[in-house]
Amino acid sequence: MNCLIVDDNIIALAVLKKLISMEPTLTVVGECFDAVEAYKQIQTKEVDILFLDIEMPDMSGIELVKSLGDKRPMVIFTTSTIGYAAEAFDLNVVDFLIKPVSPARFLQAVEKAKRVLLTKGLSVADKEDEFVFIRDSNVVRRVKVSDILYMEARGDYVRINLTDHTYSIHSSLKSVEEKLSKNMFLRVHRSFIINVGKIDTIEGGTLIVHRNMVPVSDAYRATLYKRMQIL
Repeated sequence: MNCLIVDDNIIALAVLKKLISMEPTLTVVGECFDAVEAYKQIQTKEVDILFLDIEMPDMSGIELVKSLGDKRPMVIFTTSTIGYAAEAFDLNVVDFLIKPVSPARFLQAVEKAKRVLLTKGLSVADKEDEFVFIRDSNVVRRVKVSDILYMEARGDYVRINLTDHTYSIHSSLKSVEEKLSKNMFLRVHRSFIINVGKIDTIEGGTLIVHRNMVPVSDAYRATLYKRMQIL
């Protein structure tokens, strides 16, 4: 995992750099003494974990996180005071470390980050790619997009149904939808996305996809019919 360290205290920055060197899965890709410079680096570098001080001049760590939007990596706050804890965790950060950071506490935070990474579930290098990568337990599997029949939301999980297998990943259906080609996949229900090319028949409010029945809600019916160019 690529790490960016942001701290206006040179000693604190050096301590974090030393701690990161203890963990072989981490690589430092940048060091910043202020949040403005960190913002610039995050726009141009692949950063997985941001080790971020809160109290800094010009822009605080909390303000930086709020400004990142879609470019936001996983965040581990580092600070000398616990007073920011509530506000920090409202931002859904991975962890909140109080300085001086002990090696044991640091490694505990890194383990949390690893668990977050493991639950990201499905990723693609390009939305039009021929393959997607599905994290199945601790194994990342390459899956041919054309083998996916449909996807179904099941609480905090998405069930991905293939022609010969089913995977469940910890994700929202919306997140999965954003990572798949819109030319191939279409939402037909609040809880279902289908591979349009796998539709066999439509019977009333139900699709038959490779012998599986998938419901179509009224809200998505017109879009589905337009995509299928029904005569």
